Amino acid sequence: MQDSLFSLQGDEAVLAKPLDRRPRRLRVLITVTAAPNPSASHGETVCVAGLEVGVTGTNWIRLYPVNVRHLGDSARFGKYDVIEVDATPAIADSRLESWKPDMSTLRVVSRHKKPWDRRAWIDPMIRASMCSLLTAVAGNPAAPSLALIRPARIVGLDIEPHPGWTHAEQNKIDAYVNQYELFDDRAKIPLEAPRFKAWYAYVCGDSECHGRHRQGILDWELVAYQRRLGRVPDAKARQAIADRFLGMVCDARKDTCFYVGNQAKHRNTYSVIGMYYPPRS
Repeated sequence: MQDSLFSLQGDEAVLAKPLDRRPRRLRVLITVTAAPNPSASHGETVCVAGLEVGVTGTNWIRLYPVNVRHLGDSARFGKYDVIEVDATPAIADSRLESWKPDMSTLRVVSRHKKPWDRRAWIDPMIRASMCSLLTAVAGNPAAPSLALIRPARIVGLDIEPHPGWTHAEQNKIDAYVNQYELFDDRAKIPLEAPRFKAWYAYVCGDSECHGRHRQGILDWELVAYQRRLGRVPDAKARQAIADRFLGMVCDARKDTCFYVGNQAKHRNTYSVIGMYYPPRS
């Protein structure tokens, strides 16, 4: 897995996938659980990302597909837990960080006990330039597809109504819910679309960044928070989302950074797939 290295600034590397397709045991510090989306094959799927921590160093890993809501209690993991899982290089996804996990092999190695107790692993991965990431992937599709960016200035948070699932997406959900499984009689709860979508607008720390980046938020935390708002009227719900994800997450006393990831079919399109906001040292 060390045949090819791709680096933007020499401070992080993406290891090439092995040529063989044999499963490999990965140990991953979970940093991102994206919002679930309808899937034809799996009903609903989540993209999980994190840092592979082991003898080869620290590298970004993307695990997909994962049906988080369908995990048993023993395999259920949270943000900043460390897991072990057998995985194979994702054939359908050429991004170097992408692996397909065998969820039956997953076990939680350690759970985080205090807020931000994984900083020793995470902080060295922070980079300032979103612009250099975009430049790199424009010239080389194998450039990093995952990163942790520290904005120089957060301009704002845009919130808009979610349009709901498309007809095709709803068909996937219905097919999954109605599918009979011989050895699993657990009730399948249809995946509901959230009420709102949101985007962060920010200026990165690149000296040549003269504009602003506007990236959609795909973190499950945003969806889960909306669920907690229940029947709160839309105007108050919008304000509550702004208070949390702009007022609290982006507070000046926090060292706010964004986990970003691109799309397999649109390598130059990055989204905020998670937020990292420990207190400033």
